[in-house]
Amino acid sequence: MPFWLTALVTLVLDQASKELVQRLMWEGQSVPIIPHIFHLTYIRNPGAAFGLFAYRTGIFIAVTLLVVAGALVVALRLSPGRHMLRLSLGLVMGGALGNLIDRVRFGLVVDFLDLRVWPVFNLADTAIVIGVFLLIFAFWREDRERERERVGPDED
Repeated sequence: MPFWLTALVTLVLDQASKELVQRLMWEGQSVPIIPHIFHLTYIRNPGAAFGLFAYRTGIFIAVTLLVVAGALVVALRLSPGRHMLRLSLGLVMGGALGNLIDRVRFGLVVDFLDLRVWPVFNLADTAIVIGVFLLIFAFWREDRERERERVGPDED
């Protein structure tokens, strides 16, 4: 259940935050939350991360559908007890779906989190990055545990 709940909560928070930004701000507006460190800056990004490959919406949609399908297949095949993997896949899926909805609706993605030293991003991007890091960590941890079992406690 953590997979579905995580994906749903991620998707809802992402879409709600983008809706608020679009209703309360005008495009290009930047509101300092912590001056010189963190601002809310409303932009519409037609590309991928860092604005790369602008206006390649069809490619982004296809890649996102593959990511969502992959996350779904892996999550459904996981054995019980692999909570971190389910959580990480839920974050990736929810974030991917959040940006997919933007691309289908607008042909671009609404971004608004601005750390001033990094390109502006959104909650979906954040969820995807955290999900990928958790996925890598979960696999790393499982590999270490398998290695410990193989080697034995006295040889560690």
